[in-house]
Amino acid sequence: MNTPTVPFGKEHIKAVIPHRTPFLLLDRVTEIEAGKRIVAELAVDESNPVFQGHFPGNPVLPGVYQVEGLAQTSGVLVGYIPGLKFNSCVLTTVDKVRFRYVVKPGELLRYEVELSKHRAGFFWFEGKAFVGDQLACSAEFSARMFK
Repeated sequence: MNTPTVPFGKEHIKAVIPHRTPFLLLDRVTEIEAGKRIVAELAVDESNPVFQGHFPGNPVLPGVYQVEGLAQTSGVLVGYIPGLKFNSCVLTTVDKVRFRYVVKPGELLRYEVELSKHRAGFFWFEGKAFVGDQLACSAEFSARMFK
């Protein structure tokens, strides 16, 4: 699949990953270097149902959502590698996760993911999530793509 011109939105994101509302955690891709790196964004919206319970009166984006956002971003990156086709993917490892900033509704979360290596359907990534210049989350993770 040809990589669309950046920035691109949900229609192109949904063309390569299966996630849908309310669990699609990307709004747009602002940079992509096919097979190498990607930058995507999520406008953290207070209407997201997760904030009804996390936490009433003090809404905080769960850390697992931040990691999932990094994983979805990596799926978009892999989805636009020329000549590569897959039907599904699963996260296989998540390591060295660090949370450094509490993400709140109304903030813009920026995901930056680099592909470290890939072999035989397995892909390894390094990802960071930022609010402005503030590092919110970092992780190393891997995924398995299935044809």
